Amino acid sequence: MCGIVGIVGSTQVTERLVDGLRRLEYRGYDSAGVAVITPQGVLERRRAPGKIAGLDQAIASAPTDGVIGIGHTRWATHGAPTLENAHPHASGPVAIVHNGIIENFQELRGELKTEGFDCVTPTDSEVIAHLIASGLKQGLDMAAAFNAAVDRLRGAYALAALNVDEPGALYVARSGCPLVVGLGESEGYVGSDSLALAGWTNKVIYLEEGDRAVVTADDVRILDAEKRPANREVHVSRAVAGFADKGEYRHFMEKEIHEQPDAIAHTLSRYVDVDAGRFNTGELLDWANINRLLSTACGTAFYAGAIGKHWFEAHARLAVEIDVASEFRYRDPVIGPRDAALFISQSGETADTLAALRYCKAAGAKTLAVVNVAESSIAREADAIAQTQAGPEIGVASTKAFTAQLTALACLAIGAGRARGVLTEADEARFVTELLEAPRLINAALAAEPQIEVIAHRLTQVRDVLYLGRGVYHPLAMEGALKLKEISYIHAEGYAAGELKHGPIALIEEGTPVVVAAPYDGLFEKTLSNMQEVAARGAEVILITDDKGASLAGDAAAHVVTMPDCPDFIRPIVAAAPIQLLAYHTASLKGTDVDQPRNLAKSVTVE
Repeated sequence: MCGIVGIVGSTQVTERLVDGLRRLEYRGYDSAGVAVITPQGVLERRRAPGKIAGLDQAIASAPTDGVIGIGHTRWATHGAPTLENAHPHASGPVAIVHNGIIENFQELRGELKTEGFDCVTPTDSEVIAHLIASGLKQGLDMAAAFNAAVDRLRGAYALAALNVDEPGALYVARSGCPLVVGLGESEGYVGSDSLALAGWTNKVIYLEEGDRAVVTADDVRILDAEKRPANREVHVSRAVAGFADKGEYRHFMEKEIHEQPDAIAHTLSRYVDVDAGRFNTGELLDWANINRLLSTACGTAFYAGAIGKHWFEAHARLAVEIDVASEFRYRDPVIGPRDAALFISQSGETADTLAALRYCKAAGAKTLAVVNVAESSIAREADAIAQTQAGPEIGVASTKAFTAQLTALACLAIGAGRARGVLTEADEARFVTELLEAPRLINAALAAEPQIEVIAHRLTQVRDVLYLGRGVYHPLAMEGALKLKEISYIHAEGYAAGELKHGPIALIEEGTPVVVAAPYDGLFEKTLSNMQEVAARGAEVILITDDKGASLAGDAAAHVVTMPDCPDFIRPIVAAAPIQLLAYHTASLKGTDVDQPRNLAKSVTVE
């Protein structure tokens, strides 16, 4: 999940490398560093533990610059987030930056030790620098030494290397992790994604699996996985360099929660033909000839898929099997000729989800991606794409991307239902009308924020919180628990309310907070019984419901957050807002780093 960046050209690079790292900090913020070759031909590194601000201080204390350099922002895997373990790593004349995991690094460390190369860090990445240096020591030129080193690596990597003795070239390779080459005026660039390069060029080449390249100021030479010269298409990137500011909000997460009406409206505008009263998603796949949909994702996106499962099965009569992407391909799933596969990812770079997509494509399934980043690996490799229109999401904990995913999935489900003959034109038009109300209704739901902040004060005093929901609100309960865990560091679990008596009720004691997502529907009375069961055992119930649910809850709930009345179909989208706000205000009151919570990264690009 680390971020890497590199520049080779004719003007000073240090400040620009750091700017590129700022755009990549969402990938990890355990440490950061740069390495440059100075005009005097000296390899100099500046590194610091923690966020980019620490690197700024390190450079200010000991300025350095050159016309070629590489940079790295780290999410720690092997080795603690210390100065010693920060990238770039160096060996002799070589420095490298790496995103990924080298699975055979222990074996390589042992071999290198016999050659006199002692690893001074516990990281897996350091061996890459030593491998290249070993090849140089044996008389190989940089290209041969780099390729020989890459040949020895087993695992996932996007890496960039430079050599003091060849100060005009960056050597790069990718396997399992994304890597982009940028083309400038008498400059070459490399980065983990096009956003890192957005301030310098919009002309980019997305390296393909197994590619290696030599990037100079005037040229890019690419070899494919078979080491044959390869020509890759030059794309015009739409990534924007500038960072949004928080405006009147304290955190990006708060701002992004309040941006949800616009994110939903923009997503709807892509898939709804208002005049015709229909969804233009029915052509993305041959829905009528699909027997089963395999839905795969990680984290928040998985819970979006779990809600989508209810919609596809109810309104398209299409069987949906959902899996967490990190487990999917390891159970050797059965994939038939009339199966299709759905992959959901905000970044479009989630390593497990991308691996699952490739597995399904190899098995012959048609693939559809719901992603927020149109230039991402998942978007490029899927057979069809349903792009959400959430815009950049800076906060690590997903909010507007989640409701935009739900909106896209709702459009897909209804489009599939119409294509499969399950829904009539009148049905489709009704769902169009209901979905078009979602931006207004979620804005109304956000009006409960002052009340939710009061309730959040209570949650700051506890160690454990239970979330409950039935039907489509079960995955929403799990998403609520995840949000609270991510940013407040309070232990929380989401359960199907009907499973309460099968174990979780043992956790209830006097004062245990239980958050229940239960707008009034056909399952409300059953959920009310579960609320009464925990209330009888001393639980402090926080009920998220609508007017009818509030009137029926009586004294079973200690706190009631009332949502606007909504059509059944869009209630999960609207109910997401108070659940997000509860987590946000709890974390904010606790004083945690809401936008960059500990140990997390926005894009998980390693398995």
